[in-house]
Amino acid sequence: MRPFIFIKCLVAIICVLAITTPTLHAQPYPNRPIQLIVPMAPGAVCDTTGRLLAEELGKILGQPVIVANKVGASTTLGTDFVAKSKKDGYNLLYGITSGIVYSKVTNPEIVPYDSFKDLEPLGLHVVLPLAIGVQENSPFKTFAELVDYAKKNPGKLRASTHGVGTIDYFDLEIVQSLTGAQFTHVPFKGGATIPLLGGHVEVTFDPFSLISPHVYSGKLKLLLVTKKIPQFPDIPTITEVGYKQELPSAWFAMYGPAQLPEEVKKVLVPAIGKAVKNPELKAKIEKLGIIIDYKSPEELRKLMKDDYEAANAIALKMGLRK
Repeated sequence: MRPFIFIKCLVAIICVLAITTPTLHAQPYPNRPIQLIVPMAPGAVCDTTGRLLAEELGKILGQPVIVANKVGASTTLGTDFVAKSKKDGYNLLYGITSGIVYSKVTNPEIVPYDSFKDLEPLGLHVVLPLAIGVQENSPFKTFAELVDYAKKNPGKLRASTHGVGTIDYFDLEIVQSLTGAQFTHVPFKGGATIPLLGGHVEVTFDPFSLISPHVYSGKLKLLLVTKKIPQFPDIPTITEVGYKQELPSAWFAMYGPAQLPEEVKKVLVPAIGKAVKNPELKAKIEKLGIIIDYKSPEELRKLMKDDYEAANAIALKMGLRK
């Protein structure tokens, strides 16, 4: 009798395990912490905005979203890590324009991923307007005055950017192409505004968020922005001063590896949209001189395509690639 009872109990246990084990494996996403890869160093602008977004996203998802900085190769190291990670939604990317668009344009042979095929757009977070700045005591009061002088004195004015292939460098080249002005380019990886503060250049092309503290302190002034800035409504964009082509702005967006399961995207996409639109988070980020500009995955993919095609055309014209 006892062996029979033992067998019945064993069968019952096996049946319970057979029923419950699939349930355990089928727990809804997310059921553990998510890692958000930021491809720049701690303290960078994208690290700050990425951490703010991660904190809010974690509250919505009910799981911690932990930021990990993977720095190197002009942001392509961290981007590649996510592109090649497991397609389960537990490794996400806070993608940056340089790693998504511009590195692929200027150095396609060394970028180990295809932004369009290997990454899954999940939503645009913010746009970083770039600005053209000069010293406060500069003789140039307007963008038109700067351009007029640079046309009459080709190469005499030095202009700093973060280096060839960066978005600020593309803006410099577009300005020269549109206006006929000619500057001497000075690449400065440590920050394009620094040489302007030191008097080593006469003009800089840099994100507004990096120039603005020096504008508020009275050391620098703005002549042009790539996107209207609420704090400086009188500073024009290039189309407002008569040119037909916009200057590109930088942006940060959320990505996963390509071919994420639909059940994961159904959770992530609305959660990201809700986090981006949170009024308290929006207020914190806009204080940094950065513009909240949520776009859906489909709109983000179109933005990627448009920016890539525009940058590629410019690169071909400038001889940056064949």
